[in-house]
Amino acid sequence: MSLIVTIFVLVFVTELISWIGKSVLLEICYLLYLKIFYPSQAARQRQLKTDTLNTKAELLRTSAQDQFARWAKLRRSVDKGLADLEKLNSEIASVKSSFSIRFNCVLWVSTTGVQFVVGWWYRRSAVFYLPQGWFGPIQWCFALPFAPKGSVSVGMWQMACKRAIKVGERVVKDICMSSEIKTEAETAGKTKTS
Repeated sequence: MSLIVTIFVLVFVTELISWIGKSVLLEICYLLYLKIFYPSQAARQRQLKTDTLNTKAELLRTSAQDQFARWAKLRRSVDKGLADLEKLNSEIASVKSSFSIRFNCVLWVSTTGVQFVVGWWYRRSAVFYLPQGWFGPIQWCFALPFAPKGSVSVGMWQMACKRAIKVGERVVKDICMSSEIKTEAETAGKTKTS
């Protein structure tokens, strides 16, 4: 893959992750991680929640005065279920904490870290050359910091790609918002005429 496309793809993936949100990606990946590496704990947590909620519902339907023995037994069962669930939740929370740290490190290295490495590795390379005389005396700015004169450097190309993607994001959001506003206005108009 050429340098120009590689840098664009790296910047696009970084921006895509920022659009989706790191917390959303963390939750999705964590659920997959939990189901793959800790399926017994996840299943046990779901089962404990279900059992505890069912027992609590039955407890609420039972009269403490008329059926005290049954009510006391259900109450102990609910308390034990809640204690077990709390213990299991703390174990799962520690797993999530360690996963979160590893996930954020991998995410940073695979996006920002790779951009730094590519920028450093190709710092003296030209991504592409500009036509002679197009930008006059400011043409040297595009070659900053170390690329040959008359070319576009990796750092400048990364900044240009990021800016173009951000503008594209705003355009798409504006189009989506205007279509939502039109849909809401049409719905409101139909509601008023009805």
